[in-house]
Amino acid sequence: MGVTPLIWIITIAVTIAFFVFEFFVHVRKPHEPTIGESARWSAFYIGLALLFGVGIGVFSGWTYGGEYFAGYLTEKALSIDNLFVFLIIMTGFAVPKKYQQKVLMIGIVIALIMRGGFIAVGAALIENFSWIFYLFGALLLFLAYKQAFSHGDSDPANGKFMQFVRRILPVSEEYNGDKMTVRKDGKRFVTPMLLVIIAIGFIDLVFAVDSIPAIYGLTKEAYIVFTANAFALMGLRQLYFLIGGLLERLVYLAQGLAVILAFIGVKLVFHALHVNEVPFINGGEPLLWVPEIPIWFSLLFIAATVAVATWLSLRKTRNDAQKADRTTFDDEKVIHAPED
Repeated sequence: MGVTPLIWIITIAVTIAFFVFEFFVHVRKPHEPTIGESARWSAFYIGLALLFGVGIGVFSGWTYGGEYFAGYLTEKALSIDNLFVFLIIMTGFAVPKKYQQKVLMIGIVIALIMRGGFIAVGAALIENFSWIFYLFGALLLFLAYKQAFSHGDSDPANGKFMQFVRRILPVSEEYNGDKMTVRKDGKRFVTPMLLVIIAIGFIDLVFAVDSIPAIYGLTKEAYIVFTANAFALMGLRQLYFLIGGLLERLVYLAQGLAVILAFIGVKLVFHALHVNEVPFINGGEPLLWVPEIPIWFSLLFIAATVAVATWLSLRKTRNDAQKADRTTFDDEKVIHAPED
């Protein structure tokens, strides 16, 4: 793709500038964003991401453009799953609405830093060890299984990791504005705000484990991996407030993401077999008869899976609501029925 160090520096500088702008314009003064504010900024960041993808297609070729859009769509879907877990964490810690922006902002920055580290490590591994595709593929298939059958089974706010944190840190049970520590009777305590941020940072680390192998299954270009992740995370804070109620209605999101992760896992295994150098597989020779899944098919498959999962989720929650309304109506008829 031919990305120069200067382009990398400019890209990282612009990304940092966007998050600094976000903090000083939106997050510094605690408030709960309106639907209008969230919608405008969500549309801005999504539009910016799409425009950047078009720029990659025009200047670097549409093969890379397709890889970017497939990666962006995958990372956006995984980021929405992040939001679902963020919602569980903030509900578990009872974070006041006006302070949730700050928590989200810090969580998103931590996620970008975590993913940046994984991107660098992943790029080095892919460059030097072709067998890593087998490992990434197997990991994604395992994560797909967990995503499909274990989603939502635990409470991150009260998990083993947070129980360990509470044992080693003196914790105040009350919020003190958006401060992370407070002094009481001459002793320093951490507030629940710091615990929330620690929990979100831990969850970000877990999500980076499936996020980065997934996008490396769609492109080998570290620049595309980084920019797709950065744009997927930009505007995520606004999206949280825009679709907060919708998150609970996406009941099949986990299954949809499991299908996507499994598909990319299979794609990675196919690619690993196609470029095989592992001695105990086919004598270390590539299996050229194994098909390579083209990027256009990956993009269509991922988009269709997200669309179907969303449609099925909304249909199920709508039908469940209608059944609940009918049950309530029938119960009221029985209660108010005239006696003989």
